[in-house]
Amino acid sequence: MRNISIIFNALRSLSFDKIKKVMGLTLPHPLFSIMGFYAILRSFSLAQKHFPKTHSNNGIGNAFRHSLWNCLILMYCCKISSPQKALDYCKKMTDLHEELFPNEPLETKMDLHNNQVGINLFMELLPGIHRQFFETSFFVEKLMQKTKTAKILEKLEDDFGDELVYLKE
Repeated sequence: MRNISIIFNALRSLSFDKIKKVMGLTLPHPLFSIMGFYAILRSFSLAQKHFPKTHSNNGIGNAFRHSLWNCLILMYCCKISSPQKALDYCKKMTDLHEELFPNEPLETKMDLHNNQVGINLFMELLPGIHRQFFETSFFVEKLMQKTKTAKILEKLEDDFGDELVYLKE
């Protein structure tokens, strides 16, 4: 319940122009939007369970949450549409999140990088598993492994490929 109030408080803080952007994303794709919202709740909940101290700051839990969020959006949306449409929506939704709630440049780079790690993980698993049979546990397990090798992002020029990144606390 706490996660829902955090999300609604964040939405209440948006300006009229930003609300128009949210509507521009959600109205053309109402089912994807419902799935995306559910993905937010699940990723918050799982990140809080596995990383109670770092999921809401710039630590390893945040990296896990962003990657998981992208995996879950793709998983849920692929169950009702094609992988390409799900990918297009996922990119729009997660990029819009960074635009609506701007961070410092290094934090934004971290979030966008970890979003891409989640997308890459989903796309890597997609050919081997029928999209109707994906489960959250597939991603949690793989991302938990990735947290063990996560790198600290210190400069905008840093590139860590498909590793999770986080900021020094």
